[in-house]
Amino acid sequence: MLLAKAKQYLQQYFGYESFRNGQEEIITRVLSGYNTAGIMPTGGGKSICYQIPALILPGITLVISPLISLMKDQVDALEQVGISATYLNSSLSMKETRERMHDIQHGIYKMLYIAPERLESSAFLEQLKELPVSLVAVDEAHCISQWGHDFRPSYLRIRHLLTQFSKQPTVLALTATATPQVCEDICEALGIIPESAVVTGFARTNLSFKIVKGQNRLAYVKQYIETNKNEASIIYAATRKEVDHVYEFLQKQGICVGRYHAGMSDDERGRQQDLFLQDDITVMVATNAFGMGIDKSNVRSVLHYQLPKNMESYYQEAGRAGRDGLDSECILLFSPQDIQVQRYLIEQSHYEERKNQELHKLRQMKDYCYTEGCLQGFILQYFGENDPKPCGRCSNCVDERTSVDVTRDAQMVLSCMIRMGERFGKTIISQVLTGSSNKKVLELGFDKLTTYGIMKDRAAKDVADLIDFLTSEQYIGVTSGQYPVLFVSNEGKEVLLGKKQVLRKEQMQIVQASTDDTLFEMLRGLRKEIAAEEGVPPFVIFSDQTLRDMAAKLPQTTEEMLGVKGVGQQKQERYGKRFIAIIDRYVTENGVRPSSQRVVTKEKKEASHLVTYELYKQGYTLRDIAKERNLSLLTIENHILQCAEEGKEVQWEHFFSQEQEVVIREVIIERGGEKLKPLKEALPDDVSYFTIKAVLAKMRLNR
Repeated sequence: MLLAKAKQYLQQYFGYESFRNGQEEIITRVLSGYNTAGIMPTGGGKSICYQIPALILPGITLVISPLISLMKDQVDALEQVGISATYLNSSLSMKETRERMHDIQHGIYKMLYIAPERLESSAFLEQLKELPVSLVAVDEAHCISQWGHDFRPSYLRIRHLLTQFSKQPTVLALTATATPQVCEDICEALGIIPESAVVTGFARTNLSFKIVKGQNRLAYVKQYIETNKNEASIIYAATRKEVDHVYEFLQKQGICVGRYHAGMSDDERGRQQDLFLQDDITVMVATNAFGMGIDKSNVRSVLHYQLPKNMESYYQEAGRAGRDGLDSECILLFSPQDIQVQRYLIEQSHYEERKNQELHKLRQMKDYCYTEGCLQGFILQYFGENDPKPCGRCSNCVDERTSVDVTRDAQMVLSCMIRMGERFGKTIISQVLTGSSNKKVLELGFDKLTTYGIMKDRAAKDVADLIDFLTSEQYIGVTSGQYPVLFVSNEGKEVLLGKKQVLRKEQMQIVQASTDDTLFEMLRGLRKEIAAEEGVPPFVIFSDQTLRDMAAKLPQTTEEMLGVKGVGQQKQERYGKRFIAIIDRYVTENGVRPSSQRVVTKEKKEASHLVTYELYKQGYTLRDIAKERNLSLLTIENHILQCAEEGKEVQWEHFFSQEQEVVIREVIIERGGEKLKPLKEALPDDVSYFTIKAVLAKMRLNR
């Protein structure tokens, strides 16, 4: 009965017909009175796990969150769908706090958000004891563990809070980034039995991860942002100085960009954050101080300009892309010098045990950048998942770039470094190689070296990029310390002696993250207009996923609008007519027929891969299906493989010839089928990753 009500509320308030992975199990446990932990990836719908029980359970739900800036957004979003909620934090005056507390005591609200630091007030604890609290939801629960990456001592007070109530409330702990050890800490601290920890897995199937090495970072960022200029992006840098550097560079390129770091005033940080939330600027350059309080669902890409200090931080920051479920990118621009920057920052710590722990995590982050296996698989293993399958989307899984022999160029660089005494950075090395008349070069007498000017036909920037590449491939090492310099590694010495060949892959190509259409842009414009009228961020009105679904389904009645993902009763009543008017105008002006909605009914009732299969059976090519369904070709290919695994009939000859199958099988038998990349490298160029995966699937089924 309670679960049926939960499903009813999911549709009524949030506009979704079914729960996401893990949500139903967590909600069922909470409604049954079991203390529960939910370990779900960012964007996995953690907030639904306490918001729906809050509507069903008597009394109020207390939400403890470290994210003061997120509280207002969450409360605004709940009010948009007709749920009464409020927050108490340091942004309120004493008078406002008293008024809200009075309303809470009189049952006006179903949910109360507070920061853990408020539990330090004995007066507030006394007030809480008198409230009918039936559920305590602990958000970002990894902060309770001293082994977590973001330990907050104030979280330890939650345990004391739970002993204050005469009737024990149910406890729900939620986080996106918890290793097995951190999960164990959470359960022990909050009285949760291990069997009540629901771990849904950490995979984000809509995210594609990329490592970009040995390329000019500023040039890459500029090209990427210009290619995806209509989409929201966050660029993370490790230091304030680097944030300012990237921000000023992009500004000079005419890009509408903001910045955020602790060196700015509170007012300026707040203003920049609001511009980003309101879609007035699409790019934010920031340190890790930005994002924890951002619930912006339509961030299409997160670029890390520098290496983060650990995997937890990286996955949490990268996970801010694609929270609405649409395909998004997470790109790490790696340079080995970043390891020294992070090492220097870690070594400022006064706690030896903590320092060693952080240095160990930094080494794991470095391993991630050098792995040749699946990037998402590496992340999943870090968080305790055993033997994850290749994702088929990351830059390692789909890397089809060809390599060029640059051994001679590498020898020139390494030889010059040795003659310079291995005491300098890449800027002056590239100046010597290109024959610069820079004052420092001449003062040091480097113009007398035999390697002076041997690459004068190249731009200094291109030579510097080559040095970055050689460093990323570990032919050049970087010393530790505040001012690191470059030296020739043992690998590099083998290159100089002619014992090793250096191959450099083509630069990673940038493709548009998403394709926009006229109707989507019209709907996005109306959303921004309504958001400005109501004083809330646009994504609070409707997510990009909802607008995409609207553009695909073309609802022209109230009933059809309620069939759009993310449109509940409240939002339909408030905004439905205005969005239908835009759709009507588009349909009329473009002569779109009702048959445009041909896939709608099936998508609503069937799993997505089955809708793809129906179109495949009708004779559509995979590329046509991708275009028809507004999904990536990779997603459609994975749908077909999933259908085959489920026993549905697939005509393999559509995807590979008999000759190709024989060749691919031989390579699989010889090298094993665990990793795709070695197979791809051993096969002819015209054999795609999908073809390899299809042959592997057929072999498994035949077994």
